[in-house]
Amino acid sequence: MSTATRRSALTDWTLVVPLVALVALILSWGRDLPALGVVLVALCLAGAVLAAVHHAEVVAHRVGEPFGSLVLAVAVTVIEVALIVTLMADGGDKTASLARDTVFAAVMITCNGIVGLSLFVRALRNRVAVFNPEGSGAALATVATLAVLSLVLPTFTTSKPGPEFSTAQLTFAAVASLALYGLFVAVQTVRHRDYFLPVETERPADEPDGQGGQGSQGENEDHAVPPTARAALISLGLLVVALVAVVGDAKAVSPTIEKGVADAGLPNAVVGVIIALLVLLPETLAAVRAARRGRVQTSLNLAYGSAIASIGLTIPAIALASIWLSGPLLLGLGPVHMVLLALTVVVSALTIAPGRATLLQGGVHIVLLAAYLFLAVSP
Repeated sequence: MSTATRRSALTDWTLVVPLVALVALILSWGRDLPALGVVLVALCLAGAVLAAVHHAEVVAHRVGEPFGSLVLAVAVTVIEVALIVTLMADGGDKTASLARDTVFAAVMITCNGIVGLSLFVRALRNRVAVFNPEGSGAALATVATLAVLSLVLPTFTTSKPGPEFSTAQLTFAAVASLALYGLFVAVQTVRHRDYFLPVETERPADEPDGQGGQGSQGENEDHAVPPTARAALISLGLLVVALVAVVGDAKAVSPTIEKGVADAGLPNAVVGVIIALLVLLPETLAAVRAARRGRVQTSLNLAYGSAIASIGLTIPAIALASIWLSGPLLLGLGPVHMVLLALTVVVSALTIAPGRATLLQGGVHIVLLAAYLFLAVSP
């Protein structure tokens, strides 16, 4: 099969799968699925994830960085917020900590999982992963500020018992989160856009051409002719459809996930971790593929941009939804998670500061994610 034929087949596949996944969502919405139904919806979910990555890359190629990574991060987060609010509205008191668990899981997965995998993949291919410390450092500072204001302070405030904000405190956190997110987007896309553009890398002296240096085939693909405006608009629409299907199908299988978690005797917080893992799959795959092509800054834009959007959009949405949601809203982290968050911020700062990372930095972040996942299962 020729290259053109293979590409045509892939394109046809990515056109059909989001629509099939959306049909599966419509047919399964609000129903108790049998085992076979759960398997079919899960397969549609996996296909929608892969299709979302393809269409996100088409849009990113058309609009350029950092707008491409911003489109994917915002699209995923908006639909993730809708999923969280829907589950909280249906779940009552047992979902009081779902927003906290899902948002914190998103922060750990993005700042350790996506960052660690991207650095590891690029350093494995080219020895050193190179990125822009100014842009990445600014994004990391925004993530740390948002996480402390929204997830740490509720544990220590005294206006209400437990790890909760009072109405006034929740309003302040929501406004501050939205303001910081808006400021970050303005800096990233307008005022200091150059801080978030991929860095041109140099091939190591002892590495031959075509083995991962600047002249490798994967990176040369980035210089292909951008898609037409019509193709980009079609991909944008299909990206939205695919992401709706991803989150909707995740909700369809969530009762099975919740039942499996309960039957296994695992903490309820594991549900939030699984939801975050599912909805962040498109960004993870897109970030790793960008890192393989030498565009590590794009990978970091996706990782930190997703973390910022997850907090900056979820907290205001939850604050607004709390007007009609009954029951408590637990946002404050426990001691173990606060330690992991503090360690993540310190290690991330040391990783970002030099603007260069090796396998070691990538491995450290992956181990931090593994520690979080293990402690979520075995607190």
